[in-house]
Amino acid sequence: MSRSDGTVSEQFLHSILEAFRSQKRMAEKAIAQLPDEELHIPLDANTNSICVIMKHMSGNLRSRFTDFLTTDGDKPDRDRDSEFVDEHATREQIMAHWEGGWRVLFEALESLRPDDLTKVVTIRLEPYGVIDALHRSLAHAGYHVGQIVQLARYLAKDEWTTLTVPRGGSEAYNRAMREKHGKRGQ
Repeated sequence: MSRSDGTVSEQFLHSILEAFRSQKRMAEKAIAQLPDEELHIPLDANTNSICVIMKHMSGNLRSRFTDFLTTDGDKPDRDRDSEFVDEHATREQIMAHWEGGWRVLFEALESLRPDDLTKVVTIRLEPYGVIDALHRSLAHAGYHVGQIVQLARYLAKDEWTTLTVPRGGSEAYNRAMREKHGKRGQ
């Protein structure tokens, strides 16, 4: 949902927050369709399981958004390589780790003010404008959420429930949106 009130900077902050929330929801709807054991299944020896992807995303979010405006986004205590080791035995452990990373992100985003958007942050000692850093992180999240959804879809097989407009359902979806929002956009 877009928001047209406020300054462009306020609109951007609202938009980026909602985009991250949408990515998180999409991943969670996908993993909810799998039994616990399937969260640990990679496609092959050279790919990551959903559990590992979630662990990596959480580690990345913690590192990037802890003290977002004041410290490098690649924290010295981050062990990125360990993020690719499946060590969470239960869904509850996976989800607790996942929620921790997202909590850091959302707290950081909710604390940002419009004037923060003109600041510069560093990631691995490289300077990024805050807007660029936020887009970079959103793209990273989207990339991995896409992997989670695709892998969950593959593993769920015929039990999969579509997360977006189903094949052949565009006309019905568009009709419902026209009814909901009026005839705009025709």
